[in-house]
Amino acid sequence: MKVADWLLGKHLATEEEEGQRVGLVAGIPMLGLDALASSAYGPEAALTLLIPLGAAGLAYIGPISALIIALLIVVAVSYRQTIAAYPSGGGSYTVAKENLGTSLGLLAAAALMLDYVLVVAVGISAGIGALVSAIPALQPYTLPLCLATLVLITLINLRGARESGLAFMVPTYFFLVSLLVVLTVGVVKALISGGRPTPWEAPPTIPLAVAAAGPWVLLKAFASGCTAMTGVEAVSNGVAAFRQPTIRNARRTLTAIVVLLAVLLAGIAYLCGAYGIAATVPGEPGYQSVLSQLVAAIVGRGTIYYLTIGSTLAVLALSANTGFADFPRLCRVVAQDGFLPNAFAHRGRRLVYSQGIVVLAVLSGLLLVVFGGITDALIPLFAVGAFLAFTLSQAGMVVHWRRVGGPGANAAMAINAAGAACTGVTLAVVLVAKFAEGAWITAILVPGSLALFLGVRRHYRAVFSELTTDEPLDATNLERPVVLMPIRGWSRITRKALRVALAVSPDVYALHIAGEEQGVLELEDSWERRVRGPAQAAGLSAPRLIVIFSPYRRLYGPLIQVARDLERAHPTREVAVLVPDMVGTRWYHYLLHNQTAAVIKAYLRFAGLRRVAIVSVPWYLGTSGVVDADD
Repeated sequence: MKVADWLLGKHLATEEEEGQRVGLVAGIPMLGLDALASSAYGPEAALTLLIPLGAAGLAYIGPISALIIALLIVVAVSYRQTIAAYPSGGGSYTVAKENLGTSLGLLAAAALMLDYVLVVAVGISAGIGALVSAIPALQPYTLPLCLATLVLITLINLRGARESGLAFMVPTYFFLVSLLVVLTVGVVKALISGGRPTPWEAPPTIPLAVAAAGPWVLLKAFASGCTAMTGVEAVSNGVAAFRQPTIRNARRTLTAIVVLLAVLLAGIAYLCGAYGIAATVPGEPGYQSVLSQLVAAIVGRGTIYYLTIGSTLAVLALSANTGFADFPRLCRVVAQDGFLPNAFAHRGRRLVYSQGIVVLAVLSGLLLVVFGGITDALIPLFAVGAFLAFTLSQAGMVVHWRRVGGPGANAAMAINAAGAACTGVTLAVVLVAKFAEGAWITAILVPGSLALFLGVRRHYRAVFSELTTDEPLDATNLERPVVLMPIRGWSRITRKALRVALAVSPDVYALHIAGEEQGVLELEDSWERRVRGPAQAAGLSAPRLIVIFSPYRRLYGPLIQVARDLERAHPTREVAVLVPDMVGTRWYHYLLHNQTAAVIKAYLRFAGLRRVAIVSVPWYLGTSGVVDADD
């Protein structure tokens, strides 16, 4: 079995696409991991901003979470409308482009792409943060663990959409069951004790307050807590991943994800207040995630604790899968419209858009390296892109319903208008509250992405204009080209290439660039016997040998100069540079032999020789049973 088949799986045919689609059970882990996993770091992000308030800050986590849950429900209902109106997927980009114009559509695409990159980086860093909380000795290895997890998830996604959903199914449902059981136990204990349960393991002492609660602090906490809503748009972007009936399966999956997330957020917020659990400073010694403290307080640090935290670690790290599921699909739609390179629209061996997966992995890896794998450092960048995409999508749906009309259009328009208003206000809050802490980077990256999209589009239009023609083939005044062939000496490769050259043109020039005289004398002495004589005997013009001495062993400059000289000497003819190319048939051949032919072709392509054509004559190693190569 080939290594690629073992790592990525065997190639899938196009007609096997339907078998790669998913239903509700696989759809939740494939497209809902980000949203569900955000319950582990969304409340903590809010509590982190409340640290300066001391114990008094716990009184605000309940109202903040209630507001986030209400906003979550509004957005979910709005996206159910989007799924029905745009069953082919595309999400915010498609909705905004078709209803608000191309510019705002691209703005939504840029925001979503940034959001997906952050989904991957934040999910993995939060997962490793959970691991470090359980095993503090691993804290110095935070970044390497993050990068190793990123590589693993990338390989899983390159194996196909269905495989990624199935691979993440067990950890997702184990996480949901274990955390819901722990939260249920905690709520029961709290209710029995009148709201003040005795913790199994006491959480760290909450530091004294150093600031008073004010609108600015609470707004910042709300803005950080809104990261729990990221990922809700994933289902509307990935509708095409569902099997028939597509709309029904997508809507059921979205509803299930939102209900589960709301229950988790409400339970965590209530129990943090009941057990007196506050955030600790991320990245510092003694750091414990809020979820780790909460589980330890409810059930202690026994088997249930490690099972729950282990499942949380797995789901947090694997929540990056949502970005991997949607980023390539979004890139594909944008590329089909001509705003990204065409390669993003091409499917790989497993019917996934491999180019988008690889690019997402690289960008997320860079973010992890820059921020050291610390979740809290990434949070300020996170919510801006998501809420910008939310707002543009819902505003686009308002225009959509106004345009199409029909029964129920007014009610649907009211729902989407409410969603746009809520997410728009939240976006403004997030931008203001988080601008100085890193959201300003988003304000640069999104316009920068827009400029990239428009630059790609201009290039493709220019290429189309340059290449498009209605002129018929000009078959008059055809002349056979002049052939220039670089050689190192006499070999089977040279012999084969000269046969091809003589079949192409009567005017063949063999160029030998020499660094010492002895080899040149041997080649010149044998040229008459090996080349000139046999050619003339066959009634052909003999190839002419050109020898250039290059004492500093320069190869490419002299070759290009000779090609230019031939262009000037034959102004009405093409110059065909015929490159003998030794091709390895085993992986180690590429380590044992240099790639001179490839470099020659690259130099010629970028030399600006407008009338030079490059022809490769391959010699496959082992075809004669003897490796006797001109290399």
